Amino acid sequence: MVAIAYTVAFDGIEARLVEVQAAVSPGLPSFTIVGLPDKAVSEARERIRAAFGAMSVAMPNKRVTVNLSPADLPKEGSHFDLPIALAVLAVLEVLPADELEGVVSLGELALDGRLVSVAGALPAAMAAAEEQRVLICPPACGPEAAWVGAVPVIAPKGLRQVVDHLTGRAPVAPSEPGRVVRTPRLADMADVKGQERAKRALEIAAAGRHHLLMVGPPGSGKSMLAARLPGLMPELTPVEALETSMIQSLAGMLTEGGISREAPFRDPHHTASMAAIVGGGRGAKPGEISLAHNGVLFMDELPEFPRQVLETLRQPLETGEVVVARANAHVRYPCRFLLIAAANPCRCGHLADAARACARAPQCGADYMGKLSGPLMDRFDLRIEVPAVAVSDLEGQPGGETSATVAARIEAARERQAHRFARHPGMRVNADASGPVLEEIAAPDGEGRSLLHRAAERLGLSARGYHRVLRTARTIADLDHSGDVRAPHIAEAIGYRLPFAAGV
Repeated sequence: MVAIAYTVAFDGIEARLVEVQAAVSPGLPSFTIVGLPDKAVSEARERIRAAFGAMSVAMPNKRVTVNLSPADLPKEGSHFDLPIALAVLAVLEVLPADELEGVVSLGELALDGRLVSVAGALPAAMAAAEEQRVLICPPACGPEAAWVGAVPVIAPKGLRQVVDHLTGRAPVAPSEPGRVVRTPRLADMADVKGQERAKRALEIAAAGRHHLLMVGPPGSGKSMLAARLPGLMPELTPVEALETSMIQSLAGMLTEGGISREAPFRDPHHTASMAAIVGGGRGAKPGEISLAHNGVLFMDELPEFPRQVLETLRQPLETGEVVVARANAHVRYPCRFLLIAAANPCRCGHLADAARACARAPQCGADYMGKLSGPLMDRFDLRIEVPAVAVSDLEGQPGGETSATVAARIEAARERQAHRFARHPGMRVNADASGPVLEEIAAPDGEGRSLLHRAAERLGLSARGYHRVLRTARTIADLDHSGDVRAPHIAEAIGYRLPFAAGV
């Protein structure tokens, strides 16, 4: 007899259905798991033996074989414990085999039979919904998986409760979705005195998802500005929240089943490895750029990141996705994020102050910023200098606009973009526009086009830079409630492309 249970294996954010086949045959007592299991899956044998013992169920004195199909798909993770245990219980006739036909299960087994939380419950629930099957998972994962809402999510406390539910002796009530997580925002734009140009650039960046590079001496407020960006970002749409939460679920970051509608904000340290930033490592897990999907990636001290790490950002910044290719894994993750970067002008940070600059100035500045390649710099729509603020200005200037005021303008600009791109699948903000769509939505007036042509010749704008100016100008027009892109919008967008040496 062969009994079959169902679970999932993760391929990026996609959960692929896996058939767990169990058979008992004559032979020396053994328990074998085949189908490309990793170490955690192979160790399920001992956890299942102990869990069966806690239920007073004895393993047969025969040969037990479990096959994970498709056999050529690598199987990783402890979430295979529960489906393997259910398939074995069915073949031992403890469970009716037909009860497993409409069930997808995942969960790690403790030695006493309890179900332990695992990562990836949300993508698993999506796969179960596509197959119109009930999902059974650990209690800690139930509120998270219940957000899908298309199929019931059953979250028993342990293996005994799973058996009682499937046999009808003690049905378990479906889980309810977890709470919506809201993080209090204490940092406000009104705290930032001066730096009006930087505030304007930050507003444009948030409104149209335009990548921003800030260069200035230490203490000028670059990190302070970036820390206030989460308070400016619009709330995620339901589709964006689900996309982001699926990645966070795979990374094991969803606590108590809570899903957030707030845009993620990731700020990795400059010592982070390539696998940490782009993704990879054991199981090709998502990196920081994917965890920042639909949100913000802040890279402070940008030139201090390893050059190899910085260069790997070039393709994801253009395509909005990253492919983590390894010898045993080929995984694709989405990564449409807003990149905010900050840098000192040189290693000592005081290149513009002759009294404090080091002896190698200005060559030290060229060497330091030379760590950023031309192609990477070309991908920043906005590049600004953030000068030092005098102490007298800090004491005398009143606070500026609050984050709520700026966020309201950004929200209005995003609503215009949502209406504009409703007919263009795959485009959500102005930074996504390209080709004929960009020409349609950002065609400048006659004076603006003439200005853009002169700037392109003078600055040597690449085709990418030319189009990025148009996208930025479209966002500036949206913030100014203008239906057309005019010369002042083009002029401001060009101003953010001028070389730093020009005294922007």
